Amino acid sequence: MNSVRSKLSIVAVSCAFALSANANTVLFKNVNVFNGLDNKLYENQYVLVENNLIKTISSEQPDIKDGEVIEGNNMTLMPGMIEGHGHLLLNGGNLSDHENNRTVEELAARSTVNARAAFRSGFTTWRDAGGLNTGLRKTIDSGMLEGPRLYTSGAFIGPTGSHADFSNLTTANQHFFGSSSSMARNSVSFNADGITEIKAAARQNFKQGNTQIKIMSSGGVASSFDPWQLNAMSSEEIGAAVEIAEAYGSYVMSHAYSKKAILRNLDAGVKTIEHGFMFDGDIAKKMKEKGAYITTNMTAFSPYLTEIEAINSNPASKRKAETATKAFSKYIENVNKYQPKWGFHTDCVGNVVACIKQTDHTIYLAGKELGNFFTLKGLTSVNGEIVKLSGVMDPYPEGKLGVIEEGAYADLLLVDGNPLEDLTVIGANEKWFDAEERGHDIETIKVIMKDGVVYKNTL
Repeated sequence: MNSVRSKLSIVAVSCAFALSANANTVLFKNVNVFNGLDNKLYENQYVLVENNLIKTISSEQPDIKDGEVIEGNNMTLMPGMIEGHGHLLLNGGNLSDHENNRTVEELAARSTVNARAAFRSGFTTWRDAGGLNTGLRKTIDSGMLEGPRLYTSGAFIGPTGSHADFSNLTTANQHFFGSSSSMARNSVSFNADGITEIKAAARQNFKQGNTQIKIMSSGGVASSFDPWQLNAMSSEEIGAAVEIAEAYGSYVMSHAYSKKAILRNLDAGVKTIEHGFMFDGDIAKKMKEKGAYITTNMTAFSPYLTEIEAINSNPASKRKAETATKAFSKYIENVNKYQPKWGFHTDCVGNVVACIKQTDHTIYLAGKELGNFFTLKGLTSVNGEIVKLSGVMDPYPEGKLGVIEEGAYADLLLVDGNPLEDLTVIGANEKWFDAEERGHDIETIKVIMKDGVVYKNTL
């Protein structure tokens, strides 16, 4: 194999992150390509990267005068994975703990560790589903930190007492006494009641440069005041969020559990249903009509769900989880039957060790219940379509994400093994809480490239 020649920028040298930065040309030689779209490997391919985009894909070696050549030895070249619903800023304890015991400095510092761990695990793009604003993205994109591309939602938006309400029972209501919530002051979560407040909250999030809006339109599990069955937002309130998002050329993602909440969201113009555990044939039909997507955390169907710290440390959450899992029993059957546009998502609220384990186990569960190819599409091309719904708010408008095709971003993984046959090569683990700690890296992911830059090469 020709050795990889380092062409480091000043920033990359000082941080010792990238093995090659600002390289004009990189050729992946003799690779089997999973393109993110097709249930097959295209064998013995040559993938040429120019600057930050994929230039050509061919079965014959192109003639390049200068650049790096990476000998793939018939390993699998696949798109960098995309997290469809994560929370980099919510990185330990339950939600009340974040409100009461974590300063914004601590949350921000911990988010950098989680971002690097996700990136070293092969996630080159991350859609953050609430809590994180644009500061981490700017820092990563400047070259100061190693991490994925970030599509951020800014503060959660939901009414008083909803899944977006992280305050205490005795916290003064902002409508009468002014906000005393740490989460609100730090733009992590906004309690917004009625059309006017929801529009104001959405505008504030977009003002800060976030790429989409996240609303909490139904109850949840890892929160204190809301039954998971709650339909928390009216059609008019959901429509208000959609109106502002569309004015900015973007979209709304909505936390929704119940069938009524899901259909209400779809009718109002929401483009991605988050969780969507009551998914059925009626919802599938409506999603197809509206061109909508669903992303779901598969750990919700695990018998070990209540061992998550954010749940087992909160008695109310633990009670809700025990009833919710029974109600969600038809989800897997219905997804396999109706085959919606489904995006992978982990939804981890925890420290870096916990989130690595949860991600690995989520990949395993998705593959087991929905199939390897369906899971891989959710990890790549489908989530790539989802993040591009951000339209004019997209911070990365040059190319597609989640696919290997000419003109797409050069966000690539070289994997020792075939993930269509064996998801363990990208980290899948049958074990969850009792899994051994693996560190940030996955041994079988040999090369990680983002934006045409090689960040890892262990060939």
